[in-house]
Amino acid sequence: MFTRLMISLLTLASVFTFTFSAQAEGAEETYTVQKGDSLYSIASNYGISSHQLKAVNDKRSAMIYPGEQLQMPVLPEEWEKDLLARLVEAEAKGESYAGKVGVATVVLNRVESEKFPDSIYGVIYDGIQFSPVLNGTIHQPASQESKQAVEEAVAYQGYDRESLFFYNPAKASSSYLSSKEVTTVIGNHVFLR
Repeated sequence: MFTRLMISLLTLASVFTFTFSAQAEGAEETYTVQKGDSLYSIASNYGISSHQLKAVNDKRSAMIYPGEQLQMPVLPEEWEKDLLARLVEAEAKGESYAGKVGVATVVLNRVESEKFPDSIYGVIYDGIQFSPVLNGTIHQPASQESKQAVEEAVAYQGYDRESLFFYNPAKASSSYLSSKEVTTVIGNHVFLR
């Protein structure tokens, strides 16, 4: 009896731990500036450059103040990078490397946006946003180029044009997207915000 109870409790604890940690991974994070902090020290603690921290927060100088909230870039776990790389592979197969970086950047921008879920997993599996989720091609392995594109998108968060959408006008049309501002065109994909 005691053994069954312990197994049941451990199983329940494992389910809750996995569920809550999976939802928190890659989520947008903020940091409250403390007295004595510098952009450099905060960036170093997060493993990013101070230039990237400035870019993510639209800062022109290194001036920060105690109590100020700084947005931190999305820092995905390895499983999230793999998921994102598989999405990039399926969505941008045949596109240039820059186009693949653009697709990954859209997902990372959505994680940081209040309009979308706050995790890479949540963004990718948010309804009918991405056709590879619907047709199953997201389960195919990613190429090395798609993996590298994800790494670059993660490393350069904050330097883009805040694209939240992309589509290939030769394959899809949308009255909703036609009302959005075009940020750039890379290959066959139009990126918008």
